[in-house]
Amino acid sequence: MLVAWRLDRRRHHAILFVRSRDPKREIWDGRRYGTRGAQQRFGLDEARPIEDLWSALGELISNDGAVFHTFGREVAFDRRLFDVFQQVAQRRRKSRLPAHPNLCDPGPALAAQRLVKDDVELAAIRRAAAVTCAGHVAAMTVTRPGMYEYQAQAALEEAFRSAGSPRNGYPSIVASGANACVLHYHENDRRMRSGDLLLIDAGAEVEGLTGDVTRTFPVSGAFTAAQKAVYQVVLRAEVAGIRACKAGAPFDGAHRSCLRALTRGLVELGVLRGNPADLVKAGAYKPYYMHGTSHWLGRDVHDVGGYEDEQGRSVSLPVGSVLTVEPGLYFAKNDRSVAKELRGIGVRIEDDVLVTKHGPEVLTDAAPKQVRDIEALMQRA
Repeated sequence: MLVAWRLDRRRHHAILFVRSRDPKREIWDGRRYGTRGAQQRFGLDEARPIEDLWSALGELISNDGAVFHTFGREVAFDRRLFDVFQQVAQRRRKSRLPAHPNLCDPGPALAAQRLVKDDVELAAIRRAAAVTCAGHVAAMTVTRPGMYEYQAQAALEEAFRSAGSPRNGYPSIVASGANACVLHYHENDRRMRSGDLLLIDAGAEVEGLTGDVTRTFPVSGAFTAAQKAVYQVVLRAEVAGIRACKAGAPFDGAHRSCLRALTRGLVELGVLRGNPADLVKAGAYKPYYMHGTSHWLGRDVHDVGGYEDEQGRSVSLPVGSVLTVEPGLYFAKNDRSVAKELRGIGVRIEDDVLVTKHGPEVLTDAAPKQVRDIEALMQRA
């Protein structure tokens, strides 16, 4: 537990409350830093035993005007903190001091800081993007009819670990055939067949930051005509969405660009009829594209940061932020409203985009997404 406060405009004081060294517990759970090790390792002003937290808090906040803490996440902790406030109020009962400090949520300020990446974070997220792409390439290289989804997953995640990623940023989605129409499919246990598409949505974590990439490719190494037609619609939409990721542009600009492109594509595929602009307004695309196009990316796969201002308007994209662009089309296996050759096809393409003052920079281009590049890679393997 970290307790920190400002001394003046240039100086702060930080105390980290940690578990003390315990040789018996460390046999089971691993080495602890302890107070001495924590102070040395993390550059703190002080480190104290966690057992001292509640008695120390009463003294630390007694003369301060505000406490920054997000309430509601850990109810037991909140109750203990209110007990401390009650003790402070008891001591102040004969003074004109407030009975408790002002309570402030630090979340918005911290989210704004996390949204714009510094040079260290950018280096880490670039590395995460590169490792993520290497995993997707590995999966494309080994995938063949007759394999199980989890075998493709094993190749993907082995590449992550070999390249230095200690863990995934989120559970891998490895969805073949009609499973690709389940947005958060996690069973990853189907045996893949010739003629299937395989959709993989997976990201590697590096130094606390994560990549997030989706690629869809043919298990047999070549797209069918129907698969290629759907894929090209999604790819055109993704390219349009990426172009919209300019500094100062609205966050939802990528989504609106993708909706226009996907809806035009649905008309071309014969799934929808009418004027694309009118169809977008009517939400006619929703049975086939039911999710958003983008989210912030960083220390979490759906990282903190607001998407709308107080008036409900889309926020502007700041330089140094990273977001995903991930349009898709999904035609359920039993959907008789679409042509037979489209049923069971699910395609999503996702990249990580850095907003720069010169325009959008795709961090995950190393994972092939052009039809010719995917087929060439798989047929060489």
